[in-house]
Amino acid sequence: MKKLLMSGVTALALAAGAASAQAEDIKVGVILGFTGPIESLTPDMAGGAEMALSEASESGKLLGGSTVSSVRADSTCVDAAAATSAAERLITSDKVAAIMGADCSGVTMAVANNVAVSNGVVMISPSATSPALTSIDDKGYFFRTAPSDARQGEVLADIAISRGLKSVAVTYTNNDYGKGLDEAFRAAFEAAGGKVEISAAHEDGKADYSAEVGALAAAGAEALMVFGYVDQGGKGIIEASLDAGAFDTFIGSDGMIGESLIDALGSDLEGFVTSEPSSKTDGMGVFVESANAAGIKGDGPFVAQSYDAAALIVLAMQAAGSADRAAIQANILNVANAPGEKINPGELGKALEILANGGQVDYQGATGVELTDIGETPGVYKEQEVKDGAYETIKFH
Repeated sequence: MKKLLMSGVTALALAAGAASAQAEDIKVGVILGFTGPIESLTPDMAGGAEMALSEASESGKLLGGSTVSSVRADSTCVDAAAATSAAERLITSDKVAAIMGADCSGVTMAVANNVAVSNGVVMISPSATSPALTSIDDKGYFFRTAPSDARQGEVLADIAISRGLKSVAVTYTNNDYGKGLDEAFRAAFEAAGGKVEISAAHEDGKADYSAEVGALAAAGAEALMVFGYVDQGGKGIIEASLDAGAFDTFIGSDGMIGESLIDALGSDLEGFVTSEPSSKTDGMGVFVESANAAGIKGDGPFVAQSYDAAALIVLAMQAAGSADRAAIQANILNVANAPGEKINPGELGKALEILANGGQVDYQGATGVELTDIGETPGVYKEQEVKDGAYETIKFH
């Protein structure tokens, strides 16, 4: 899975050709779960990615005046066959140069393994966090701007311990995301002296979760960890817990963050604690302000990561001097990491000009992008708590 860097000489030579490239309309796939368990989150995620594409196009500096636009496709978040079919359409019919996405871990793995890698198409996921994605045989074509849940499990354990919890129950969605996070959390929590009284999978799409909640409550834990989806089973578990009076302390993973949950549960959600990939950089504030002005919830889950993923794609095109799929892959790490001039949100035009003139950039973006040699980010998380009907940041981890 090692990403192969081009030599500096080759990268610079290709970059120098960017300014003379023939102008064209380049397509980038945006595959997210526009239906399914996180459908309330994906419109803003797509909007964040499309902000970067528009910024590059409007600068007039991309590949000799080329434009780049999105072609959306629905991953469903949960249906691997549907996601694979949607990605095949993007790659073969729409002929996208690269893909921003997918979103949920299981469908992301399916798209990578079944269609993207075999066709030599870069995927940069803003939100697929399963630790299993670290070791897929991706031939260097899969990257992600969200950190692995190996890290989120540690953060959630820190949050639980810091709040004085010694025993918890865990419910997790029965897929790659939920299983990976459950394993990472249990290892970290128990290593810190905590006890997981029960760890049980739940299925999404059920109308009644009272049986699951009954089993979780019977274990006698102090709090319930909910590793699920904001518009599906995770929400249902919390609702059933509140109805039964089974738990009054809940800690949720990043998939459980969304205004739709506050809208549905109102004041009953007060005190709900979550973790979410984020950033402490100045770039995040700049991005949030710009996104909000564009009608996009800039501080929403994975919105900034979506902007950064799309930005890396267009900068890699410029560094390569073309929208050739293999050339994009060869330049992702070159634009994501040092050396080069640091680039923040809103500075894509500046970055494109530097690359066109043979220079180098170190894209920082909204989330402080820094990719390892296997295309992953270590990541920073923010701990949030619902107070007075809104998510309030408590601290960063």
